[in-house]
Amino acid sequence: MNRKLIAAATAAVTAAGLTIAVALTTSATAADTADPALLVAMARDLGISSEQARERLDAEKVAGQTDAALKSRLGPAYAGSWLDSTGHTLTVAVTDPALASAVRSRGAVATTAKHSASALDSAKIKLDAKATTAPDAVPGWYVDVRANKIVVLTHAGGEAQAKAWTAESGLRGDMVAFETSTENPKPLIDVVGGNAYGLPGGGRCSIGFAVEGGFVTAGHCGAAGGRTSNPGGTIQGSSFPGNDYAWVRTDAGNTPRALVNRYPGTVPVAGSQEAPVGSSVCRSGSTTGWRCGTIQQKNASVTYPEGTITGLTRTNACAEPGDSGGSWLTGDQAQGVTSGGSGNCQSGGTIYFQPVTEILQAYNLRLMTSAGPTTTTPPTSTTTTTPPGGGGSWAPYTSYADGAEVTYGGASYRIIQPHTSVPGWEPPNTPALWQRL
Repeated sequence: MNRKLIAAATAAVTAAGLTIAVALTTSATAADTADPALLVAMARDLGISSEQARERLDAEKVAGQTDAALKSRLGPAYAGSWLDSTGHTLTVAVTDPALASAVRSRGAVATTAKHSASALDSAKIKLDAKATTAPDAVPGWYVDVRANKIVVLTHAGGEAQAKAWTAESGLRGDMVAFETSTENPKPLIDVVGGNAYGLPGGGRCSIGFAVEGGFVTAGHCGAAGGRTSNPGGTIQGSSFPGNDYAWVRTDAGNTPRALVNRYPGTVPVAGSQEAPVGSSVCRSGSTTGWRCGTIQQKNASVTYPEGTITGLTRTNACAEPGDSGGSWLTGDQAQGVTSGGSGNCQSGGTIYFQPVTEILQAYNLRLMTSAGPTTTTPPTSTTTTTPPGGGGSWAPYTSYADGAEVTYGGASYRIIQPHTSVPGWEPPNTPALWQRL
């Protein structure tokens, strides 16, 4: 991109709310490394020009970095963030009005909210725990950061059942909203997104992303121990329902590549930085090709005939049967693999994907990127939980709960994002996970 155009775009974006500032003028931008076909697909499906697509990718890259920094800075007062419909204005919600200036100092728009992001996530866990008792009239539920509530979807006439169910879950009424929906989600199993591979017993699914030794895909595509074909391999792990992910160790002679099929051509995968709500996202599928939309909500739960899946990302990008397991990217950053949803690419729809970082963490996999395999997670070996205020020393391969406190290098830290630790994630190195006391 011409640097004068970048400067002009920066000024325009600053006026709108999010300062994308120096980063775009001194180093390669997200659009500079974006595949041209991705920009074309974004322009087509988002109804914008190619130049607007380039500017949006640049702004979204900085928005992700800004959001991560503010999440660390705000700690328990962080109440979520989202981009506007243009992808240029980042809004960050806080529960403490006194911290609004910290948000504005990073070039984002500040707003106040009643419930913190961690409080909403904790409340949603209560619903997830009662997923098996959810009424048939409830196809799903999710955290809506814009509304600062847990939204429970209901079919027409089912709101009374939904309200009774949420009340039994112990959720406070001011944290829940109900929305009538026509969604009837189901796994898209007999289709291919990304490159096709054969399923145990027949049928097809698609490769999500290459990892060292194989690839990740949707869990509903096959159970652990099953054999795949073209490429041949063995399903090493599979989780469905509850989750919707799996990984396949491919046979010798198959070479994992840091690429996604965009029908035709390929798109490179450079990493797996999570994109904020409101970001553009594009999906690869052999039935409907390369399709784009935006991230609507995160931490969504949906109920398929086989059971409830939690922790999904909800989008307005379309898909159809045959697109299961396929790749989702924002720019060149891997986001997830297709799970299922409702609608089609003629009338539109709602499609969910399983975040890729969770899959990598679950199986201790290394994502193949253009820079080589990237280590993301620890082994799935036995872990221990440090309770809040535990006061122990930080240790790798340990599951830390919300509010846990540790010591490291003579300093004390409090958890601000629950996770399982790995070498390299020590508190001083991960301000998005730990707050120094």
